[in-house]
Amino acid sequence: MRARRLVLDRSFKRVGDVIVAGSPLRLLRLSAAGRLAADRVEHAGRTGEGLTDPAALALAERLVDIGAVHPLTAPSDPPPRYGRDDVTVVTPIHRRGPGHAPVHRAGPGVVVVDDGSDPPIVGAALRLPTNRGPAAARNAAIATVTTDLVAFVDDDVDTGEGDEWVVSLLGHFDDARVGLVAPRVKSQPGPSVLARAEMRFSPLDLGAEPARISAGTRVGYVPAAALICRRAALEQIEGFCEELRFGEDVDLVWRLDAAGWRCRYDPSVVVHHQPRPTWIARARQRIDYAASAGPLARRHGAALAPVRLSGWSLATWALIIAGSRAGGIVLGVASAATLAARLPMLPARTALGIAATGHLYAGRQLAAAVRRAWWPVVVVLAALGSATARRILVVSAIAAGHPLILIDDLCSSVGLWRGARRAATVAPLLPRIGSWPARSTV
Repeated sequence: MRARRLVLDRSFKRVGDVIVAGSPLRLLRLSAAGRLAADRVEHAGRTGEGLTDPAALALAERLVDIGAVHPLTAPSDPPPRYGRDDVTVVTPIHRRGPGHAPVHRAGPGVVVVDDGSDPPIVGAALRLPTNRGPAAARNAAIATVTTDLVAFVDDDVDTGEGDEWVVSLLGHFDDARVGLVAPRVKSQPGPSVLARAEMRFSPLDLGAEPARISAGTRVGYVPAAALICRRAALEQIEGFCEELRFGEDVDLVWRLDAAGWRCRYDPSVVVHHQPRPTWIARARQRIDYAASAGPLARRHGAALAPVRLSGWSLATWALIIAGSRAGGIVLGVASAATLAARLPMLPARTALGIAATGHLYAGRQLAAAVRRAWWPVVVVLAALGSATARRILVVSAIAAGHPLILIDDLCSSVGLWRGARRAATVAPLLPRIGSWPARSTV
């Protein structure tokens, strides 16, 4: 039996018979047998030792599904099931203008798709007569693939020498439920102010911590700039949605997740994306990305909500924003005490800490939602003489923490409203109100 190697998520907290972990946060109560299994899982997660005990493996699978632990893939003995020959690399390209050099990605196991370029791309394996977008170009390649796995990498992505990025991720596919794995996509380093800004604030860089990928979690999507998919999973959901010019990667992940496939983000493998050449192009990129929220909302509804928080947190911050700081604090403390009473299996300090962290995180979400989604409405209210609205604008701007974040959020807001208007939906503008952490028994 192959040993399962794991790492604990940063949210993982074990208190006696209870595990509090995952994204969104969950509370699991352990049976007597579950406690022994949890001991082994926790030890493996902290030491990196392989896990082989059947009961511990069963618990580990449950924890992987909620984002409480994450699989590690190297070193591996025996070697992974798949090798480089089991992967076809697909690169869609669309260019216009003279002077096109032959594509540098052409080679064995690589399919370059010319998405209606004018003049045609030299060395492309497939050519679409008209530009139909990256989703259609990728689907055209998928129809020709015979390998079990398909890697997608955009032409403006530097994956380093050879195909090491592909090989390094293949161990994840030893798990038959894994349908997609994505590396970390960082911005290409450069000396300019724009390049340095992208290195810090690239929308494609989803951070240094591993995660499951699912709507409403810490990593809710991954870009198709670089990722690997199981061909059977792609065929089951009929590939990328060709109606989407932007957001087709988000849609793909969410449909794979809904179909029962595991989607993994592994930041131990890093590729680099070429940043936009000008500040105007950078702003346009943010607008275009955000405009996909409207069409995506037509397909996925509340998954596009700009903020997810509990009713308690919403009421707490509403009082504070309205000027009743004392009332907000009282409600926040009372709601924390209510949560502690609902969770008698946890020490009061732990339960109160969960509630306090939830309130603080909700505040950050609300501030971001104002900048990215709601500021036009808040500005109108401020113009009508609302002191509360003016206070919201100031606080949300300060909460951005950096002028570039504020600018990016405002650009995203332009795209968000544009996409919502074109798709005739308000779903990307409406908050999603939930409850406290879910509970279950293992």
